[in-house]
Amino acid sequence: MRSIQRPLLIACAAAAVVALALGGKSLTAHSSQGASSAPQGTFQASNASASAQPVLEQRGDQRPVVHVAGAVRRPGVYRLKIGARARDAVRRAGGASSGGDVNAINLAAKVTDGGQVIVPLKAGSSGAASAFGAAGGSETAPVSLGNATAEQLDTLDGVGPATAEKIIKWRSENGGFSSIDDLGEVPGIGPKKLEALRSQVTP
Repeated sequence: MRSIQRPLLIACAAAAVVALALGGKSLTAHSSQGASSAPQGTFQASNASASAQPVLEQRGDQRPVVHVAGAVRRPGVYRLKIGARARDAVRRAGGASSGGDVNAINLAAKVTDGGQVIVPLKAGSSGAASAFGAAGGSETAPVSLGNATAEQLDTLDGVGPATAEKIIKWRSENGGFSSIDDLGEVPGIGPKKLEALRSQVTP
């Protein structure tokens, strides 16, 4: 009886040792896996948090502001699109006037902020001396409110096609302009615009 129990006890002890060894190995591997996965999870959470934060950029208005002058229909200061060319500046100013020579300037040149685009008069064009005199002035002959066309009125500072039509309508309904002050009666022309136009027109 004792000879049978002893081998059985030895076998049970060996099985217990093997079970303990396998259990310890599994526990060690599980702990190692958990330790290695923890930093990865922390890193991913950190990345998610970083990507969720909005990126704020302080951007100013970089569109160039350009002075368009000379023989154009509506000379003045205009804000253009980024990358605009001299051609775009002339178009914003209503295009060249009847005596303007756009081929005398480089229409493909890029405009710069604070720059100036000047359209000269065609050679031999009437009024060239008054438009570009020795003093560098840009004064032209006053426009007659009594017989000016819509195109001629459109060349005045601050007067666009719509205002030009209102001027002509008021002229036809009231028998013309007896004085420059009558221009203030036209819808859309306030005191400031009237003073700005006073030196550019005649009754």
